[in-house]
Amino acid sequence: MKNKEFFIPVIIGVSATAAASTIMLFMNKSGAIICAALGIILIAIFCFYTNRRYRAISDLNDYLLLVCSGNYDLALEDNTEGELSILQNNLLKVISQLKTQNEVIAADKTYLADSLADISHQLKTPLTSMLVVSELLEKEEDEAKRKEFTEIINTQCEKMSWLIQTLLKLSKLDAGTAEMNIEPISVSEVIENSLTPFLLTLDLKNINVKKSIDDFTFSGDKNWSVEALQNIIKNCIEHTPDGGTLSITTDETTVFSRIVISDNGCGIAKEDLPHIFERFYHGKNSSSESVGIGLALSKTILNKENASVSVTSEKGSGTQFEIKFYKSVI
Repeated sequence: MKNKEFFIPVIIGVSATAAASTIMLFMNKSGAIICAALGIILIAIFCFYTNRRYRAISDLNDYLLLVCSGNYDLALEDNTEGELSILQNNLLKVISQLKTQNEVIAADKTYLADSLADISHQLKTPLTSMLVVSELLEKEEDEAKRKEFTEIINTQCEKMSWLIQTLLKLSKLDAGTAEMNIEPISVSEVIENSLTPFLLTLDLKNINVKKSIDDFTFSGDKNWSVEALQNIIKNCIEHTPDGGTLSITTDETTVFSRIVISDNGCGIAKEDLPHIFERFYHGKNSSSESVGIGLALSKTILNKENASVSVTSEKGSGTQFEIKFYKSVI
């Protein structure tokens, strides 16, 4: 009875019933009794339903307090009709969304922590190497040795620079802040630009490049597309022996346009295939210099361009990457 919204109507109802019954008493005793009985019944009905409504509101309030404390594993079983039921259902929808968002945030925090640990590990190796070599460089008087140490430091600096730049690109793509100038571009031009940085390496390793290019256009960003193909080509070259073959072919269907990049290198172990596009993943045949983010970056870029990339491989028989640029979104 402390609630004014409950207490005041009851007082008014009792007062009205008493007044009506008193007036009826002077007119008809039976009428006064009936009037008093009806008044009491109506007040009792009002008290019953109002009390039940306040209990439901109190239960909702207790439920929300538990949700605020982080307990999302509760359920409201009462689902009767009425305004409170509508409110309850809407609350359940909001709470379900909050629970999903909370799980996503928790997963993101775990992923961020794992990524930071991986990045720290990747940076620690070249940093340690540079510190050791710099100490040797200070004490070394032989000019040839000093030049060798300087080259080692430069190589490690380039590796760190590439790692940081690639991580920044991935972060921009993940956050949706990377500017992608989507326009029709020629696949033959993208392939030629992707191969250019590796011409010297291909020549030194005597790797034969076989191209069968059926030119087509696809919607994408030229620079980002070149970046994606370069990482795939780089992976193939690293795993192709001297005198090996790198093949690049293209074709079209009514559904998609396709680029196939393959090599006849050492191949990828069966257990590594499902994880080849995961960030910082190192397969059994990965080189010691591999960081494990190049292919992850390629997949992220291609997905942004409504394309997909898949890989098939047999150990000792080479690897094939298949890129599909879909012509329409279904």
